[in-house]
Amino acid sequence: MFGYVTVNQEELKIKDYRRYRSFYCGLCRTLSERHGKQGQLTLTYDMTFLVILLNGLYEKPLCGEQHSCILHPLKKQKMVFNDISAYAADMGVLLSYYKMLDDVRDEKSGKARVLAKAFEKDAHKISERYPRQSKAVSECLQSLYEYENAGEYDLDKVSGLTGTLLGEIFVYEEGEWSRELRRMGFYLGKFIYLMDAFDDLEKDLKKNEYNPWRPLLGQKDFDATVENTMIMMMSECAKEFEKLPIVQDVDILRNIIYSGVWTKYEAVRKKRDEEKEERR
Repeated sequence: MFGYVTVNQEELKIKDYRRYRSFYCGLCRTLSERHGKQGQLTLTYDMTFLVILLNGLYEKPLCGEQHSCILHPLKKQKMVFNDISAYAADMGVLLSYYKMLDDVRDEKSGKARVLAKAFEKDAHKISERYPRQSKAVSECLQSLYEYENAGEYDLDKVSGLTGTLLGEIFVYEEGEWSRELRRMGFYLGKFIYLMDAFDDLEKDLKKNEYNPWRPLLGQKDFDATVENTMIMMMSECAKEFEKLPIVQDVDILRNIIYSGVWTKYEAVRKKRDEEKEERR
């Protein structure tokens, strides 16, 4: 479901892209340190965005180091991280764990069952450390499972569950900016769910599986409906973001919110158009 919230590299200054990569690599290293090498499998652009967002808001001191890694064994990479990186790493693992459980339940996936077992201990520790976020993730994904199996096609209802769980994850700590963070996460979560469904539409149609966009597919202006819905979600997300007193790395954050997510959308749309052509 995740992986759509990334930068538009072409529109980002070189220094800002390097800064973005240092957060990404820092999160990767944090995952390794907190959850072992398997933890790095849960690395996403979405949680990198969360690190940069919360770091810009709270301006906590960053630790900067250089390390080599499996992907870059010969050249050390700059990495920046702090307590917020640790929080995002834990949230990434928690989300991945519940996604694995869903795959076991929905697809009877043996691979997901093995991975879920491997992450089970860490996920339980995270749940004890962050009960509010864990409760939101487990309850919302359970409700989403029930909605999808019942054939609920109300876009607001089904996408709102992902929005609610991401909204709770965006609230690192209750305080002055909780409302804005919660609402920002809510609309971004809805966007992510609907984007993921749009991405999977052709595959779901072939397999005759649930997809919330299915009832609208026959409409003449289907693509325009999808695009307008996405714009509405990101407009609300951006509105809440602009209320936050963020100065640090704000150009990176705006690149992602106003441009990066749309490069992913265009890629998904192009892919879907190509799949439609292949079926003709």
